[in-house]
Amino acid sequence: MNAKPDESPISIYRYPGFLPFIAARLMSVCALQIQAVVVAWQVYDMTRDPLSLAFVGLAQFIPMLLLLLPAGDLLDRYDRKLILALSWLVEGACSAALLILSLQSTPSIEVIYAVLAVFGCARAFTGPAQSSLLPQVVPRERLAAAIAANSMLVRGATITGPLLGGALYAWGGGVLTYGLCMLGFALGFVLLAWVPVRPAEAPAGPVSTSPWIRFTAGIEFIRSRPIVLGSISLDLFAVLLGGVVALLPIYAQEILNVGPTGLGALRSAMAIGEVGMGLYLSLYPFNKNVGRVLFASVAVFGVANLVFSLSTLFWVSWFALLVAGAADMVSMYIRSSLVQFSTPDDMRGRVNAVNMLFIGSSNELGEFRAGSSAALVGVVPAAVLGSLCTLGVVGVWMRHFVDLREVKRFEEATTVREEPIATQGKLA
Repeated sequence: MNAKPDESPISIYRYPGFLPFIAARLMSVCALQIQAVVVAWQVYDMTRDPLSLAFVGLAQFIPMLLLLLPAGDLLDRYDRKLILALSWLVEGACSAALLILSLQSTPSIEVIYAVLAVFGCARAFTGPAQSSLLPQVVPRERLAAAIAANSMLVRGATITGPLLGGALYAWGGGVLTYGLCMLGFALGFVLLAWVPVRPAEAPAGPVSTSPWIRFTAGIEFIRSRPIVLGSISLDLFAVLLGGVVALLPIYAQEILNVGPTGLGALRSAMAIGEVGMGLYLSLYPFNKNVGRVLFASVAVFGVANLVFSLSTLFWVSWFALLVAGAADMVSMYIRSSLVQFSTPDDMRGRVNAVNMLFIGSSNELGEFRAGSSAALVGVVPAAVLGSLCTLGVVGVWMRHFVDLREVKRFEEATTVREEPIATQGKLA
């Protein structure tokens, strides 16, 4: 039987509101990536102290970490589109403040850190708001394809943003780059106004008056759903234990002997794999044996990283990272889809906030784990051990999370709410 026009693989790009939403996200992500490069460069140029770069990250990460759970609660109680728009305005105002500081001959490093802390507060709302808003933009039957397209395009922006930021800073300095960041956030704000959004579903019962119960409802919801908990924790420990990105500079310099140019190629290999697989999934989304495919993709990620760890040939290492990136995109596509399909609309903000917390922790702590273990046991043993740990996690999780392993279609991830509703931010 022929597919209807709105069921064609490419129809997600023609769906009303999806392109403006994606364009708004691309503007904001590009601005974020450009600003990250420029701030790091400026701060190090001012201090010549590597520790100052750690403070750049901490100034943004700590406020975001502290505000994620309250942000998720607010997103479930108020207009998500408005909150996202306001957060982009705050981020644009931070870019304006950094621009003003760049005009000074000796800008205060403490003031820069303060601006970045405000920026981190806004980012606590931006991430979960974007994830929670997407199901209100596209219909449920097109959600998986929208997630793949969204992940692919945003990943592309994270690749081009730093390159563009470095080139523009070399050409026009902080005034030009921060001005473009302001423009990016402003364009995101304007484009968001063109996105039609369906109203969020009303809560099934009265909202709890206890802020603590509401804030922790996302954690309780994930804990009580094996499919959601299994998919999120699988990604957390796979990346935490098996990621090799932090070791790429050492491999490029000491093992593959390819220098900074080769390092750039190695970093791009994983991104190319992610973008390529994301494009394919956005055009040809699948919805069959998703649980087993999730475990298979994480296993391929571990094997690819193991091949990279042992390789001394540049082309083998590059191809291994390409495969790892493609496998990681498949895992991200399935995990994000399972989370979205499992989560009731009135819980999306809090669940996506916890999901962001898991993702941020896996990336940040994963780099620390890789660097510290390499210092203790050596680079190659650390990378090999991490890859084997990823494969071990796949085996343990397949045995423990049977519901996740056996789920066939994304729609099957939707579960009937269980009795302890109060733990989900509602009163019985």
